[in-house]
Amino acid sequence: MTHHDVLGDLNPQHRALRTKIPDVYAGFGQLSKAAFRPGALDTKYKELMAVAVGVVHGCDGCIASHARAAVKAGATREEAAEAIGVSILMMGGPATIHGARAYDAFCEFADAEDEASVGVSAGAATTTASA
Repeated sequence: MTHHDVLGDLNPQHRALRTKIPDVYAGFGQLSKAAFRPGALDTKYKELMAVAVGVVHGCDGCIASHARAAVKAGATREEAAEAIGVSILMMGGPATIHGARAYDAFCEFADAEDEASVGVSAGAATTTASA
């Protein structure tokens, strides 16, 4: 199972629950937007912090979601590894398991982003060549 699959499995579950408690989800969405808005800390650092918290709590959905968001915010593999290293310091042995999963998730999303970028570049080159 990939980390993309983790998110895919959770989406219908979230949708079903959101229909029952829409105000809770709306409030959580607003809190999330406020927390991840760039300020004194860039969004990528905030997302890396969320990955680390996901590792400490052993939350595969949190890890996958925030690893994907950290990639989109411009975090590097090295930054992800160091953030995960701090979670291992704070949590110990169990974090080595979830930390490895988190790094794998980050790399999966980073690889997908790299492939998408190559596809966009290749598409632009094809468009330019045919013009």
